Amino acid sequence: MTKRLLYVLAITLLTAACQEKGERETEVLIETSVGDIEVRLFNDTPLHRDNFIRLAKEGYFDGIMWHRIVPGLIIQTGDPTLKPGNAPVTADTAALHYTIPQEIRFPKYIHRRGMLAAARQPDAQNPKKASSATQWYIVTGEKYTQESLSEFYQTLYQEAVNMHWRKLQNQHARRLERLEQNDKDAYYELQDSILTVAETVVANHPPRPFNEQQRRAYTTDGGCPHLDGEYTIFGQVVKGMNIVDKIEKTPTDEFERPLREVYIKKVTIKE
Repeated sequence: MTKRLLYVLAITLLTAACQEKGERETEVLIETSVGDIEVRLFNDTPLHRDNFIRLAKEGYFDGIMWHRIVPGLIIQTGDPTLKPGNAPVTADTAALHYTIPQEIRFPKYIHRRGMLAAARQPDAQNPKKASSATQWYIVTGEKYTQESLSEFYQTLYQEAVNMHWRKLQNQHARRLERLEQNDKDAYYELQDSILTVAETVVANHPPRPFNEQQRRAYTTDGGCPHLDGEYTIFGQVVKGMNIVDKIEKTPTDEFERPLREVYIKKVTIKE
């Protein structure tokens, strides 16, 4: 075998090895106060993956609370100021006030049960849907029937109409107030006109109908279909959903805060 052929073979084997390594997804162990959860991070959301890995290796997630629990929806963590037993905050919180550009991969990734996603500020303050640097959640969700999923879509459609209607009302607030006091007929006519415009806008740009993948996932595993396309999903639970369910069952107050402490002990990146 010639030296040139040996060289080409070596490069080919090295490239294949690198490709294999690049395709391997990062595995993470999340040790909590009620048991262990294992997740894998997706390679096609590299900004979120690498940020999570860096914070985990720095110990940022160790000893922080699951601070928001919404039964039938999500469990959320990542607030550096919430520690069990009022332990002191050790993280440099000022250095963590950054965001990550969204890496939404819909429809490849949807909010089916067990997905790991980044929290973020609402669209009004965050129209580009950039993610929080530190806060993330795991989807618990609920299971739908085909009929209830169709009904849920109609609810989303009506909410879109209502949102546009309220927005238009705010734009015409002064005129509406004046007409309500001086000309009731004109007032009701303008209200009807505003509603018609809102309905037309949504009819021309309706919420995305649920595709077959969504319908199959939400009627078998369950999840949160209304979050699809809105938040970056960057990982998935591969073991320990029973622990996620246990955390979800923690009693909460009216602000979705757990009434007893449940927290992350340690997050370890499996090398």
